[in-house]
Amino acid sequence: MRMLTWIHVGDLHASDEDGYESLSHLSAVVDDVNVRMKHGVDFAFLPGDNANHATAEQYARIREVLEGMPLPLHAIPGDHDFEDGDLVAFYEGLGGETLPRRVTVNGRACLFLDVVSQGTGGPDFRLGETQQAWLANELTQARATGVAPLVFMHAYPGDLADEGEALGRMFAEAGVAFVDTGHTHYNELLNDGTVLYGATRSTGQIEEDEGTPGYTVVNVDEGVVSWRFCRLRDPRPFVMITQPADVRLVTDPASPQVVDPFGVVHVRAKVFGEDIRSVTAGVADGPMVAMSPVAGEACVWEARIHGPAIDTQVAVRVVATDRHGVVGDDAILAVTPTEAARRERQDAAPGSDAHAVEAWPAHGILGSQLGPNKHGRHW
Repeated sequence: MRMLTWIHVGDLHASDEDGYESLSHLSAVVDDVNVRMKHGVDFAFLPGDNANHATAEQYARIREVLEGMPLPLHAIPGDHDFEDGDLVAFYEGLGGETLPRRVTVNGRACLFLDVVSQGTGGPDFRLGETQQAWLANELTQARATGVAPLVFMHAYPGDLADEGEALGRMFAEAGVAFVDTGHTHYNELLNDGTVLYGATRSTGQIEEDEGTPGYTVVNVDEGVVSWRFCRLRDPRPFVMITQPADVRLVTDPASPQVVDPFGVVHVRAKVFGEDIRSVTAGVADGPMVAMSPVAGEACVWEARIHGPAIDTQVAVRVVATDRHGVVGDDAILAVTPTEAARRERQDAAPGSDAHAVEAWPAHGILGSQLGPNKHGRHW
């Protein structure tokens, strides 16, 4: 099965109140994708709170910028898109089919949800009985295929008014690989031991990292999830190790997420950039070896590295160089099956931010929770 890759552009909150600053950032994202990313990405995702006040003008301005986006676009609503008590302006402004909906990409079910229109407005997030039944049926069908589905919603299950714990359990029982969300305004990853959740910081109301804009890139490679925030000011090439998984993102010790303790490490990576001349990989303190492009996979490179036995964990690094000599790299800490099985999880409801992983600055996780839903300003 081909790797699935998407970009997540965090809550826009498009508004004249800040001179439509978020749309300037969105335009820069579109330009960056056009130049460096589009050949290795399957679609773009907008996680809600697109228009700050759900006005026709705000949506028209968003749509005008998005006309340059070279990727299929999937947008869902947030509470700010429901400010008038309905989603008429959202659907008329950004188009798309009525939610919930399933889109199959590279053989994997992607389920897009509406958690706002069944509530009373504000952060009153709910699925409602009809959508719950639809979701349960879709998850059952996906489970029967043996291919883990993906879910896209505005907020974590733990943020729902009264359905959150049950929804988190539903995702765990169905073997959902990843749930992609917005709402928080800060970058965050959760690992509840079964399901991974990610939130990407706002594009228009940024408080962390000195207000630096960007977008997240997410890959699902044979059940291995990789996640990294791409700051617009970061140099390219942009590199992501897609196999094995970083220790923070391991949910299944009996999968390609972990490494062979006998020292054979299969490394795969996604490399974005112009005219990549070389890609190498190394394990622990061993030599860097050449990686080869993978036939039929855009921007994917791989190598099989033989080294000494691995007791518990090992560092893995990939380095890419373009024709100008510009270097980009990624590094993770991979673990053996035994070590992965030892990891303890928080005794908390699935799908809540009690399961947030530790800070990971190299991938954009600062651990500050600096946004209006936790420790930031009240926008």
